[in-house]
Amino acid sequence: MRLLFLRIQKLLDEVNMKGNLLKVSILALGLSAFLTVGARHAAAQGPAGAGASEAAKPTSHTPHSLNPIKWVKKDKKSEDSKASRADLEMKLTPKLQAQGLLPAGSNLTGTCSAFTALDECLAALHASHNMGLNFACLSAAMTGVHSNADVSECKAADGEKALPLMKAIHALNPGADAKGATKNAEQQAKDDLS
Repeated sequence: MRLLFLRIQKLLDEVNMKGNLLKVSILALGLSAFLTVGARHAAAQGPAGAGASEAAKPTSHTPHSLNPIKWVKKDKKSEDSKASRADLEMKLTPKLQAQGLLPAGSNLTGTCSAFTALDECLAALHASHNMGLNFACLSAAMTGVHSNADVSECKAADGEKALPLMKAIHALNPGADAKGATKNAEQQAKDDLS
């Protein structure tokens, strides 16, 4: 290590004599990178001799990986989300049919296919039932997706932009208390899921 440092020092002295600032900067940058890597390498090997066993004990912090894939934390819920959503939809279908939210011949899977989140679909079902709104219109306004249902009479179902539930309710029924209806429908959806 000492020999390498002497060689680098000699190169720096030669470059300084020539007065080329760019070369000095590049060599200084290279030297700092080399010293950083060398320090990491020496630290990775750990101390030898007295106190080595103490230094080898695991610390409370976890080392950072240089692998960017390991930077992203995996959510165990997301791995099983499709399976759990299908299970929830099958479980909730008879309950929602009994409440009058779903017709007897339909299921929640088909009804909520345009929604990315099941809780949004449930809130839309409750809001349309509570306020007497056409669910196909509300769904089209919230998702921007038109299903096979006729949405020609829908005011807000232009498919241009997906709206949040409160804005979709307001677009379909401007005189309604959209904020209160949204809060109520979201609570009912939360109750369904729990």
